[in-house]
Amino acid sequence: MERQQPVAAVVLAAGESRRFGGAKQLAELHGRTLLEHVLALADEAGLAPIVAVVPVWLTRPRSMDDKRLRWVRNPYPERGLSQSLRLGFEALGAGAEAAVILLGDQPTLPPAAIAALLAARGEKPIVATLTEGRLAPPVLIERSHFDVVRSPGGDIGLREVLNDHPEWVAAISLPEAIPDVDTVDDLRALRGHD
Repeated sequence: MERQQPVAAVVLAAGESRRFGGAKQLAELHGRTLLEHVLALADEAGLAPIVAVVPVWLTRPRSMDDKRLRWVRNPYPERGLSQSLRLGFEALGAGAEAAVILLGDQPTLPPAAIAALLAARGEKPIVATLTEGRLAPPVLIERSHFDVVRSPGGDIGLREVLNDHPEWVAAISLPEAIPDVDTVDDLRALRGHD
């Protein structure tokens, strides 16, 4: 029996990985690709559906071959994060009451971060994590504000919307920044002594 859950996930993983120098979606960390780590985190948090916005060439992982995963290919990754946001939210359909935006290059996101976003639902229409003085993903958006993903352009995501409309945003403080894997050195740092 499929679980019913009004909170979806939109996983942004269609970037061109220029600084990484290759397909970081497929880079491995502790036996899984970076993207598989994030998809598993969304799954374990009970988010459904999970919409993964990926490059056109990326194959769906067998580990998530499930009705809850929607695989959305972004044919224009050069248009930046904003293009992926729009595609991801368009793929949600009518069922989701809210969606958590996750980045496909944050494989070490603690489950407690998603739990904190979900716990803060209802305070304001957007819940964002606050680390080192800035609002950043993961971000939860209620259906009433899904339209905000249509306004940004380029590779900034929702940063300007969050900063320009603090009245919409409940900030959840995290004790430390969640590392992105932008370069091979970032990945080596996460691997530690592997």
